[in-house]
Amino acid sequence: MAALRYAGLDDTDSEDELPPGWEQRTTKDGWVYYANHTEEKTQWEHPKTGKRKRIAGDLPYGWEQETDENGQVFFVDHINKRTTYLDPRLAFTVDDNPTKPTTRQRYDGSTTAMEILQGRDLSGKVVVVTGANSGIGFETAKSFALHGAHVILACRNMTRANEAVSRILGEWHKAKVEAMTLDLALLRSVQHFAQAFKAKNVSLHVLVCNAAVFGLPWTLTKDGLETTFQVNHLGHFYLVQLLQDVLCRSAPARVVVVSSESHRFTDINDSSGKLDFSRLSPSKNDYWAMLAYNRSKLCNILFSNELHRRLSPRGVTSNAVHPGNMMYSALHRGWWVYTLLFTLARPFTKSMGERQDLMARKKGRMMASEQTLLCT
Repeated sequence: MAALRYAGLDDTDSEDELPPGWEQRTTKDGWVYYANHTEEKTQWEHPKTGKRKRIAGDLPYGWEQETDENGQVFFVDHINKRTTYLDPRLAFTVDDNPTKPTTRQRYDGSTTAMEILQGRDLSGKVVVVTGANSGIGFETAKSFALHGAHVILACRNMTRANEAVSRILGEWHKAKVEAMTLDLALLRSVQHFAQAFKAKNVSLHVLVCNAAVFGLPWTLTKDGLETTFQVNHLGHFYLVQLLQDVLCRSAPARVVVVSSESHRFTDINDSSGKLDFSRLSPSKNDYWAMLAYNRSKLCNILFSNELHRRLSPRGVTSNAVHPGNMMYSALHRGWWVYTLLFTLARPFTKSMGERQDLMARKKGRMMASEQTLLCT
C-alpha cells in the first residue's frame, strides 16, 4: 500500500494545484497556509483561488501528529513506518469561505473502500463479517481492520479464514482481527457462533451479513432445508436474532445485508397473492438454481427492511446493499456454466475494492453522524 495513496495525497485537483515554488502547510489547530519559497513569504489565501481552507476530520488511523525541535509540525505514519511534513488530511480540506457548490463528484464507480473510509478512526468498534475469507467479505474485513476496528471473520473454512487473517496482518501487524467458525448451512453452528461471541463480552457495532452461495445444484442441509435458502437467508436471519440483544446494547449499531438486484426477478407469492412457503425451500422437482438465489435475495431485503423498522427505535439500523451488476467474485463456483459467464463478463465488472465503496460510503456517513451526535 502506497503511503500517499493511503493518505489520499495522490488525489489532485487542477483548480487547487499550486504554482511552482509554493507549498501548502498546516498549523497545529488545523488551518491551511501557503508558503512562497521564491519570495520567502506566507499567506492564508490560496495563490490561485484566493480561498482560505481548513483541515476536515481526524487523522487517518495509524497516523500521529508530532512537533520537531524547531517547533514545526510533522506527521508519523506508523503503518508504513515513515514521516512527512505534509498533513495527510490536506486532500480533504474544506473552504473557510465557501462559494457556489461544485458539481464535481467526489466518489464514483472506481472509488475503493479505503478511499471512502480515509480519515476514519474506528478504534473501539467491533465488526463481524460473514464469509470473510475471500471476495467481498475479505475486502470488507480488511478495510475495517486497517481503520482500527476489531474485526471477526465468521467463516465455515477455518484454514482459509486464518489465511485471510494473516493477509490482513501482513498489511498492518497491529490490526485487531481474528477468525471464528460459522457454517450458515448448519443452524447448530450458527447457535454455537453466537454463544462463543457472547462469551467474549464485547460489543457489536457492525454485523455484515455477506456470505452467500449461487448456482448450486439442489441439495438439502442437515436441517432439512434447501441449501441456497438456508445459507443466503435463514442462517443470517437466525444469527441476527441470536445477536440482537448485543446489537441493542451496543447502539448505535447497524446490520448490513448484502443483497442483489436479482430480487426483482422473482416472487414468493402464489397465484392468489399469498405467501407460498414451498417456494422458499422447494423440492427437487420445483428447483431452479437462479430462482432459488433470486428468492433468497428478496428475503434478504424484506428481512432488512423489517429489522430496521423494529430495531431503529433502539439505535440499531439495518440496510440492504446491492454490490453491483455482475461483479466478479467466487460466488459463481457452483457450476461451470456460471464460471464461464462470469469470466466473460469480468472485464466489465467492478473490482472487489471498488465494490466496497458502497458499504464503506454508507458506513462513513453513519460514523460521521455518530461522531457529531455522540462525540465518539
